[in-house]
Amino acid sequence: MCETCGCSDQSRPRLINLQNGTTLAIGTANEPEHVHAAREDPAEHRHHHDHDDHDHDHHHDHHVHTGEGHGETGHGHSHSHGTTVRLGTEVLARNNRLAERNRGWFAGRNILALNLMSAPGAGKTTLLERTIRSLAAELLLSVIEGDQETINDAERIRATGRPVVQINTGTGCHLDADMVANGLKQLDPPLNSVVLIENVGNLVCPALFDLGERAKVVIVSVTEGDDKPIKYPHIFRESDVMILNKIDLLPYVPFNVERCLDFVRQVNPRIRVIQVSALLGDGLDEWYDWIREQKRAEGFELQR
Repeated sequence: MCETCGCSDQSRPRLINLQNGTTLAIGTANEPEHVHAAREDPAEHRHHHDHDDHDHDHHHDHHVHTGEGHGETGHGHSHSHGTTVRLGTEVLARNNRLAERNRGWFAGRNILALNLMSAPGAGKTTLLERTIRSLAAELLLSVIEGDQETINDAERIRATGRPVVQINTGTGCHLDADMVANGLKQLDPPLNSVVLIENVGNLVCPALFDLGERAKVVIVSVTEGDDKPIKYPHIFRESDVMILNKIDLLPYVPFNVERCLDFVRQVNPRIRVIQVSALLGDGLDEWYDWIREQKRAEGFELQR
């Protein structure tokens, strides 16, 4: 298990390049190469390897009790909270190093990278389709798609005519910086372009993992409930923009817009909120203007 968020680090993510049909097995930043627990008990000296024949003298001490009150009989449970904290720290530290490498890669190519996050079904892919078609004349856009399985969303992006790669995370619940780096090698986005990263549908774990993006965008639909920002505060706290999607459904769902906006500003007073209907196009001009602002902030004019 990934001790940071609980998803499996044995999922062996796959990368599918829809331009040439290539499928590759890729690694994940959830796999620190070598982790030493910050403990004095030598039985807690742990190595993470992909093979089973690496023998250690303390192998029989796998189940270890720390603290008091268990007696001397042992009952087969591992109490290694110190190791868990250390492993989680190592995972995030390694991911952050790789994210900085990605950030430098983007900067060296004058590429604007945006990380789009949401719960499943909030409308990320529909928003991407509309964005690509609307901005095609002025921006070069390409997409990294993240899902546990299928290439369904990547096929939708490919239909817009723009390059896309799909990352299937298996049992993983988020993209990480290493997956994105592998995706970029296959995607090979042009200089002065925009890379849109559609993260795995999840309001928790994607917020923990820096991908090297310039900005994080969280998408919420009015069908989800107006209390999402205080139920899942970290992802809203980390985001630069909140897209409130499916506003065309407001007459039909019990969603209080002002209540939602009040909650999100309690969590993140600096967040920008854009209300849209990705399906009908309402409010999307403000979203497009924000993307243009971010691109100009990189120091490059649009292609008009």
